[in-house]
Amino acid sequence: MEEQKQKKNWRERLKHTYRLVIMNEETFEDVASYRLSLLNVYVLLSSIIVLVTIGVVLFIVLTPAKRLIPGYGEANALPELVEMNRELDSLEAALQAQRIYTDHFRRMLAGEVETVQDIQNEPVEFPDSALDIQRIPEDEEIRREVSLAELQTTPVNNELISRSADLPLEQMYFTAPIRGEISSRFDLDKKHFGIDVLAPKDSPIKAALPGRVISASWNSDTGFTIIIQHANNVVTEYKHNSALLKETGDFVKAGEAVAIIGNTGEQTNGTHLHFELWHNGQAVNPEKYISFH
Repeated sequence: MEEQKQKKNWRERLKHTYRLVIMNEETFEDVASYRLSLLNVYVLLSSIIVLVTIGVVLFIVLTPAKRLIPGYGEANALPELVEMNRELDSLEAALQAQRIYTDHFRRMLAGEVETVQDIQNEPVEFPDSALDIQRIPEDEEIRREVSLAELQTTPVNNELISRSADLPLEQMYFTAPIRGEISSRFDLDKKHFGIDVLAPKDSPIKAALPGRVISASWNSDTGFTIIIQHANNVVTEYKHNSALLKETGDFVKAGEAVAIIGNTGEQTNGTHLHFELWHNGQAVNPEKYISFH
């Protein structure tokens, strides 16, 4: 009986109406008044809480804020992590290849290039997986055809250089880069991969063949150096110049001036041209194919 009375009193209190009056403090004038009950206040507060809860849930679901919840983004981010990992591996491989290329290029400019004797004496190790791989004749033929296709033509000043693989150097026409007295001859044993030609100061250095400049730079050993790639896998180098007339990427014709003779770099003792001729990656004696007199 007592419990029923308490419940009844509680319900009556919820429904009991109160008046909320807002007054002006100075004039005591009623500004606004509201009739409220505990039930109305309870319903209002409950509605506000529900709306705020719904808003928070929608904000988390429909915005990237859900990624901040611990454990939520792990499964969804897995494909992105795999893709990022793959791109990182590709960048590392490209960086390593660039480092190897730069190192080999630096060694070539400095004259620290492996000769045939060095390569023959150097032991070659293959991974276990490579020991079982054998090239078949058809594979070699395909490789040769691809190489020929890549070396067919190269534009030079809107002209075409005809490329012929395996063409003997004796059948190629070279232009003397400069004419003068040879002060130092080609000597593989002393790692002197070219010849030194004396000539008057400010004499122009000419391209021995038509081709493309693959390097035009300065280094402490050989000074201003220019390197040109030609057809038939031929490369010529011109070192110790006082100035370069061409830039990397330029196309030149045979006999076109590419530099001015000089005495730059530490490995020099007078005005001269150090000229190197490379064929299929091997240094050859320029005097066998070019007359410098």
